[in-house]
Amino acid sequence: MTREETIDLLLERSRSPRHRGRLEAPDAVASGGHLECGDVVTFFLRTEPDGERIQAVSFEGEGCIISQAAASLLSETVENATLTEIEAMGYPEMIDALGREVVQGRPRCATLALGTLKAAVTKLRGQSGGAAARS
Repeated sequence: MTREETIDLLLERSRSPRHRGRLEAPDAVASGGHLECGDVVTFFLRTEPDGERIQAVSFEGEGCIISQAAASLLSETVENATLTEIEAMGYPEMIDALGREVVQGRPRCATLALGTLKAAVTKLRGQSGGAAARS
């Protein structure tokens, strides 16, 4: 993908994000942000009854184009993923997925969503049995 195509993708995702909004009856909620630049992201996760696979994901947030586009792209990527797959996701790969050349000067913006999503997975892991924690 060219630099211009990458920028267009980020702009489109920040203007029309996927999975944006509060998820009804989430099993875990995690928020993260950068006070100095104003980026904020909150992820809402609901798991399958086994507690190991994402059934539904959404996010709310505000901030720069990069942070919000990253949350949108990530929410689409992890739909139906296992918690283990999310835990294995790396920050360098997130930056590559967003277009390293475009976001390399803003790595904190590019990785905020992934860090926040991983915090939500940590919360899920801390609950006893996923589905049992919903009761």
